[in-house]
Amino acid sequence: MEFDFLSPVHEDLLDEIRNLNPQSIGANIRLHTERSGLPEVEGVNVAIFGVCENRRSIKSADAPEFFNLRRQFYRLYPGNWRLQLADLGDIQPGATVEDTYFAVQNLVESLIKQDVLPIILGGSQDLIYAQYRAYDKLDQMVNLVNIDSRFDLGDAEKNISNQSYVGKIVVDQPYNLFNYSAVGYQTYFNSQDEIELMERLFFEAYRLGEVTSNIGHMEPIFRSANLVGMDLGAIDSASLNSESFNSPNGFNGREICALSRYAGISDKVSSFGVYEYQEQLGDLANMLIAQIIWYFIEGVNYRTNENTISAKKEFIKYQVPIDDEVLVFFKSPVSGRWWIEIPFLSNVNTKLKRHTLLPCSEEDYLEACNQVIPERWYKAKRKNEV
Repeated sequence: MEFDFLSPVHEDLLDEIRNLNPQSIGANIRLHTERSGLPEVEGVNVAIFGVCENRRSIKSADAPEFFNLRRQFYRLYPGNWRLQLADLGDIQPGATVEDTYFAVQNLVESLIKQDVLPIILGGSQDLIYAQYRAYDKLDQMVNLVNIDSRFDLGDAEKNISNQSYVGKIVVDQPYNLFNYSAVGYQTYFNSQDEIELMERLFFEAYRLGEVTSNIGHMEPIFRSANLVGMDLGAIDSASLNSESFNSPNGFNGREICALSRYAGISDKVSSFGVYEYQEQLGDLANMLIAQIIWYFIEGVNYRTNENTISAKKEFIKYQVPIDDEVLVFFKSPVSGRWWIEIPFLSNVNTKLKRHTLLPCSEEDYLEACNQVIPERWYKAKRKNEV
């Protein structure tokens, strides 16, 4: 695996690892070190790497280092995991931001092709653009879920920034985006133009209060995702105990870890990014972020692999007539999770065939029995028709 742009983890961390409990994560993770070089990824399930890039941040913060975050993560103990982890080190800022994007794109693409799930520790959130572009050659339309207080649509005509990358994702070729879901947005941080644009594009948006009132309703949203990004600014400042993130409202520690676990347990999620990390964060914030990563990996460990043809053959089928439609639901006898079928149109891009089963909840099925069409089904069907 030749990625010369990756720098090894800090030598001081290696000294700390030698003193850790032999059952800790740090004592059992494959590491990129100065002496031994990059670890082999054969047999690795999850690979972590940092991206020390912040030049497109509105705040123009210094490029982050992830020493303290790694320290907190290595000290944790794994659950009853069957996974092999690796830490590939960091991507240092390239000569230009585009060079950094290219490095991220190539590394994520390579890992996915080798069936290794990358966890990206960011820098500024515009790096999601590079994470998304890694899917250009993977021959599939993708669903992006973003945990954020803002939509980050921005003006696609202007230069990309950490608050305008989604607009670039929508308009730049190749067009791979099937759906964009914003989880935890706060209305006062988003213009009415952006809110209306989300509606016109049939994207999904879930307000913070809607999410926190029943966090379990978000599980199907993540189950349909291919890549997930998280802005640490979506967490309330009290939970991070930091003035760097100064919003009093946001997800608390339990809520953000629950969302992270939903992302991990999704059979389709093949990359996960945690962005807007800042060097000056204290021990409490670093421990919370370490636990966010821990919960994501915990979810990956408990995947049921229901996104396979053989698994779908065992699904239980339910048909619900509504007006002129017949909604077709499927339920897994293993996990008890639900899906709804989206009618496939033969004249659209064949990449969309992979999206004919849309994750949903049992509540969606029960509402359909009461003659209420699920909104997510309606939006997905409209996308196929456009």
